[in-house]
Amino acid sequence: MRSQTSPTARALLALELIQGQPGITADQLAARLGVTSRAARRYVAILREAAIPIVSTSGPAGGYSPGRGLRLPAVLFSQGEALALVMAVLDGHHAAADPADPVGAALGKILRAMPSRIAAQAESVRKTAAAAPDRGAARPDPDTTATLVRVCAERQVVDLDYRSESGNEWIATVEPWTVVVRYGRWYLLCRAVDRDAVRTYRVDRVRAVSVRDETFVPPEDLDAVTVLEENLGAGWDYPTKVVIQAPLERCERVLGHALGTLSAIDDRSTRLTGSTSNPYGYAERLVTLPVPFTVVDGPELRAVVRELGERLVAAAG
Repeated sequence: MRSQTSPTARALLALELIQGQPGITADQLAARLGVTSRAARRYVAILREAAIPIVSTSGPAGGYSPGRGLRLPAVLFSQGEALALVMAVLDGHHAAADPADPVGAALGKILRAMPSRIAAQAESVRKTAAAAPDRGAARPDPDTTATLVRVCAERQVVDLDYRSESGNEWIATVEPWTVVVRYGRWYLLCRAVDRDAVRTYRVDRVRAVSVRDETFVPPEDLDAVTVLEENLGAGWDYPTKVVIQAPLERCERVLGHALGTLSAIDDRSTRLTGSTSNPYGYAERLVTLPVPFTVVDGPELRAVVRELGERLVAAAG
């Protein structure tokens, strides 16, 4: 007499049989379940609809086997969970992509055990991101980050609902090129469609992402880290221009490219052109320069530099 077990229970039993006997045929599965071969194939279809990877091979030696992501015990992750795992490792400043590093090796094993469609986004970030030992790092929402990584891969234009550090809010239509981790922050490197300009947006300040129907072609041979650093100081609330009494090479060594574009005025002075949404943080970076500098444009930055200067003079007694 045929068992009165529910279809869901039979599907789970089919999963157990496939895991325990890779290569089991539909007829063998049917015999073990006490159902017809057609019903056995229907239970396999139920497992696949539940995103459980079951692969089938045709031919005399064919049958059903566990697909990638099915191990004993089976651990199933969502895309957000997989990406959150990678982000947590990077926040710990581990070499997430280095197979010689114990943490990187362990993370690689976990990702290889996941279904390809779940692991792909996290694997992409794991290979391209660089963790920085910055305890001021801000981890963005994993689901928002997963969406941005996906639209980068699928080359879809999006509308970003963005809030700057100063509290200003706007909608930006962008072509998302890639997500980069740098200086303890997660950034979206993209092209702002309305301005036809390269922009960088902090992912933790993206409030919502709306995907458009349009697609785009990203730049060829994109050096994401270099382009990011060159554009970190562009497109923010308060434009700045500073003249530094030091040669270009020295300024690059001390400041890098995070504050804006550095260009030589002559062999003894350099111009820094950029923008910021945080004049205080910008001024604090300038103060690390061991040489004189002058704010030639940017009233917000000039006011903060004056305030910092007065505080330093007062602190000296």
